[in-house]
Amino acid sequence: MPVIDLRSVRARFPALARIGEDGRPLVLVDAPGGSQVPDAVIEAVAGHYRRGMSNTHGAFATSQETDVVISEARRAAADLMGADPGEIVFGPNATTLLLHVSRSFSKTLAPGDEVVVTRLDHDANVRPWVLAAADAGATVRWVDVRDDDVTIDLDSFQAALSPRTKLVAFTLASNAVGTIPPASDLVARAKEVGAVVAVDAVHLAQHRLLDLHGLGADLLVCSPYKFFGPHLGILAARRALLETWTPYKLVPASDEVPERWETGTQNHEGLAGLVAAVEYLAGIAGAAGIARRARLAASYDAIAAHEQTLADRFLGGVASLPDVRLWGIADRARLDERTPTFAIRVRDEHPAETAKRLAERGIFVWDGDYYAREIMIRLDLLESGGAVRIGFCHYHTPAEVDRVLEALSELV
Repeated sequence: MPVIDLRSVRARFPALARIGEDGRPLVLVDAPGGSQVPDAVIEAVAGHYRRGMSNTHGAFATSQETDVVISEARRAAADLMGADPGEIVFGPNATTLLLHVSRSFSKTLAPGDEVVVTRLDHDANVRPWVLAAADAGATVRWVDVRDDDVTIDLDSFQAALSPRTKLVAFTLASNAVGTIPPASDLVARAKEVGAVVAVDAVHLAQHRLLDLHGLGADLLVCSPYKFFGPHLGILAARRALLETWTPYKLVPASDEVPERWETGTQNHEGLAGLVAAVEYLAGIAGAAGIARRARLAASYDAIAAHEQTLADRFLGGVASLPDVRLWGIADRARLDERTPTFAIRVRDEHPAETAKRLAERGIFVWDGDYYAREIMIRLDLLESGGAVRIGFCHYHTPAEVDRVLEALSELV
């Protein structure tokens, strides 16, 4: 099993060296909301600016260099997402891409058709499909979660499916509580009724390798700023779907796939950073001289192993703090079913106050609903401020886990 050289990894991230007011390095456990970026990504973005900025398809060098950047970015994204380069669509973020494609999907619906969404998802993979159904007069079916561990209720999922189901949308990992659903099983169930499957991989991409083709899904979205890259969104979609659905586009824009799904001028410097981010990930534990997809697989195996160590340490520590409540999988024997993202509350303290007190100790966390609105309503947390979210990733250390636990013990 490849392992992570943690000292080498952390040296690549300038932000991790930032010192807090107490003279200690900050603990940046806000990773689910957006990761830090390594030096190579910073340099790739800056380098694109330095070389000269031009739009696409020109007869001169800087324009041709932009064309190359876009082509390289499609290949890099395809390697990361288990898709073909011609199935990669770029945009400003995953939310925008899902709203865009859902508008076209609505044109395939009719009254009596059904769309299935879950209570576990970020609203970006809920509201676009709900709106599409409303536009077409279709019906929305909801999938519930289990009370004990905030995982997908499989009986509820099965009950939501019918011969009228046209699309099923679910997350590959919850950005709120860290749950990793049994995606292959869910896709297989959805395909039995002939549904299009749209999966949200924004949270999972930081922790596991993605695989559109292997999963058998039709639409898969992620955001590079969640996996150590720039602010962008990526949609990987089955080519047949990109060819048959009709995009909302301007007349002069390309009619070719996948370009016809991309609106306006893209973030070319961000795409340069995306290539660097994928190369960074492939180099964490992937051996030189093999295909990038294989290098990514080795790196993500190492990432998962390291993160499970962090998650085990955190779950073990938080269990000894009776005034801290955790929502989600707490069983340390089920680490493969969750990411190291934890939703907690300290006694009856408002989450914003807990986040503020942790920040005073140099520990940066999120509070609120993080756009996972449905699960916060389902857990009866929304009206009282949501939850505190603590999120670790591969560049965090066991010592940082201990600092978070120590700070939580001081708060109670």
